[in-house]
Amino acid sequence: MATISLSKSRKALDRNRDPLLKVKVIVGIIIAILFIVPIIWMLFVSIKPNGFSTSNPIEWFLPPYTISNYVNIIMDSLILRWLFNSFFVAFITTILTLIITSFAAFAISQMKFRFKNLIYIFFLLGLMIPGEATIIPLYEIVKSMNLIDSYAGLILPMIASPLGVIILKSFFDGVPKEVIESAIIDGCSYFKLYYKIVLPLAKPAIAAIGIFTFIGSWNNFLWPYLSILSETLYTLPVGLPVFNSTYSQAYVLPMTANAIASIPVIIAFLIFEKQIVKGISFTGIKG
Repeated sequence: MATISLSKSRKALDRNRDPLLKVKVIVGIIIAILFIVPIIWMLFVSIKPNGFSTSNPIEWFLPPYTISNYVNIIMDSLILRWLFNSFFVAFITTILTLIITSFAAFAISQMKFRFKNLIYIFFLLGLMIPGEATIIPLYEIVKSMNLIDSYAGLILPMIASPLGVIILKSFFDGVPKEVIESAIIDGCSYFKLYYKIVLPLAKPAIAAIGIFTFIGSWNNFLWPYLSILSETLYTLPVGLPVFNSTYSQAYVLPMTANAIASIPVIIAFLIFEKQIVKGISFTGIKG
C-alpha cells in the first residue's frame, strides 16, 4: 500500500512540474467546447416547433420545446430504415473483413508457400492506391455480377482491407516460434493453430481493425451513393442529404433527422469509449 501511494504521489508531483499543464488543460477544454457546441445546438433545434425561425441564435436554446418532430419523421420518412441499413452493412462488413484479413495475415505470416513475399508486396502496394481510383473498375465488376442495388453490392467490395492484413501480419509475426513449433509437433492443424493460439493473442489488433472498419463503413458515402438506386436501401450518409434537400429553407426537420441519426452513434461512443481510444492508440503505435 505504501508503494502504491508513493507511486501515485510521484505521478502527481510529475504532473505539477509540467509548466504547460494549465495551458494544455485550457486548450483541451476549448477544443472540447468547439466540438460539443454544434451537437448541443443540433439537439435543441431538433425539439423546436416545426417552422420556427429567429434572427437571434440564443432563442434556439429557449422554450418552446416539442418532440412532435421526432414522431413525424419516424412515421413519415425512411430514416429508421436507413439507420438499420447503415448498421447492418457496417456490422456485416466488419465481420467479413476481420475473417478475411485474419486468414490472409495468418497464411502470409505462418504458412510456407511460393510467392508469399510477392503477395505481401501487393498488399503494401494496395495502401498506395486511393480508393477513388478503383471506383470505376469496381463498379463495372459489381455491375457485371448483377449486384448493383443490393446489400451484397454494398458489402462485398468493402471487405478488402490491405491495412488490416499488414497490421495483423506484423502482429502474428510476433508470436513466439517455440509456441508455434510445439503446437505443430503436438499435431495441431493450421486452423487450430489460427483459432486457438494465434487469434486470441491478436485481440488488441483485431479490436482496432474492427472499430475502424465499422466506423469507415458507417461513414462511407461515395460507394453507397453510386451502387444503390432504391431509397429503401439507402444508408444514412446517402439518405440524409436526400431528406435534407427537400427542406433547404428550414432548420428544424433536417436537424431532427440528423439528431435521430446521431443519437445512436453518440450512445455507442459513450459505451465503447475506452475501446475506441485504445484502438486509436494501438494503430498509432504500430503505424
